[in-house]
Amino acid sequence: MAATSTQIARRVHPPDESSARVAMNEPLVYGIFGFVAVLVIWEVVVAAGLLRSSLMSSPSRIVAAGIADFTSGVIWPHIGTSLLEWGVGFGLALVTAIPLGLALGMFRRIEYLIDPWLSALYATPTVALVPLIILLFGVGLNSKFAVVFLEAFVVLVVSAVNGTHSADKRHLDIARSFGASRGLTFRSVILPSSVPFIITGIRIAAGRAIVGVVVAEFIAANIGIGFYISINGTTLNASRVMLGVLLIGIFGVVVGQLVRRLERRFEVWRPAIN
Repeated sequence: MAATSTQIARRVHPPDESSARVAMNEPLVYGIFGFVAVLVIWEVVVAAGLLRSSLMSSPSRIVAAGIADFTSGVIWPHIGTSLLEWGVGFGLALVTAIPLGLALGMFRRIEYLIDPWLSALYATPTVALVPLIILLFGVGLNSKFAVVFLEAFVVLVVSAVNGTHSADKRHLDIARSFGASRGLTFRSVILPSSVPFIITGIRIAAGRAIVGVVVAEFIAANIGIGFYISINGTTLNASRVMLGVLLIGIFGVVVGQLVRRLERRFEVWRPAIN
């Protein structure tokens, strides 16, 4: 059979790694383009007097404030403290919530006992628990770690539980028919099915942990990006308030992109369903 024109074109111009790399980074490129477009429109609107710069500042003024604070070193301690709070609180949530979620998914009766508490904790705004957390842990870093931990904990537990429930029944039946132990069934069927759900939970929980950092620093802190935003808000310094918001947004985008790449990499762990 004669080769079609498409097949001939593929032989002459085979797909290369650069094309695949461009396709993989396409969401990031379009995201950056959209972000820059909003900044340009924002600058034009402020320059035209359609928006008061004292309320929303402008990109050029935010950049000027950022250059001043970064070169003087004023903002670095705030960034370092917020990163520490996020890293420790989120890390503690990862190492405790994921094993707990997998265990709850494996043992349904224990899940029935714990699930009402998880639902209540998820429905309760973390900001409502901050006064109690401060009473228990004080106003130092430990209370910030606790707030970030709570913001991420329930999401990670629920994602791990849902992951264990996603295991295909046919695969479980095959494992049992061959006499596989509970441990082997977990490693070969349940865990691969759970990984994509867990990675998705990590992406969501990472964003909630950032919210936890800001909430904790708004209420009781004397350092951190949340405190930086709060103190500049009280002095009506819109440029530095927006700079703090922009830094939080950039960090959220970076973390989200990293976890998305991890998510795509581990998608192959899901057992194939024929």
